[in-house]
Amino acid sequence: MIISYLIGSIPFGYLIARAQGIDIRSKGSGNIGSTNVWRNLGVLAGLLVFIGDAGKGVLGAWLGRHFGGTDDIALLTASAVVVGHGWPLFLGFKGGKIIATSLGVFLVLDRIIVLPALGLWVILSGTWRYISLASMVAAFSIPFWMLFLHRSWLCVCFSIFVFLIVIYKHFPNIKRLLAGTEPKISFFKPR
Repeated sequence: MIISYLIGSIPFGYLIARAQGIDIRSKGSGNIGSTNVWRNLGVLAGLLVFIGDAGKGVLGAWLGRHFGGTDDIALLTASAVVVGHGWPLFLGFKGGKIIATSLGVFLVLDRIIVLPALGLWVILSGTWRYISLASMVAAFSIPFWMLFLHRSWLCVCFSIFVFLIVIYKHFPNIKRLLAGTEPKISFFKPR
């Protein structure tokens, strides 16, 4: 779990922006995640951050499954990598909004669950162009997909835990959505 937490703490958004001489925490929303990097540094940089953050989730959950031998241990290391991304040791415990890292975690834990949630995210982000709203709705759907597919209660509880963190991390976005000031994403060029 400690290793998974430390993996989750690797701030890809911060590092990729820093390589271009920019502290991403002082740009846009101030978040180190792929959406803020995308808006401020372009699609390629945002994509690299997304891949790095999702990769952390894959590795963290895989470590638990591979070395722990059970899904219960994988859920513990998955929790640790998600918490590491949200509250990274290396950035004073101020991290990302856990969407990409959670995607990586669920790719290891239950790939089937990812498909409908990802499909929902694509439809909503393409229609509304609010990445934050699409991400929250997709995260909200995962516990229901797990219940629908008769997954264990431990997995359902984990997915609710992830959703609650997603909502907590998106409080500023929720305020902006309600005020009508949340920026929309441009899919073809940075703002």
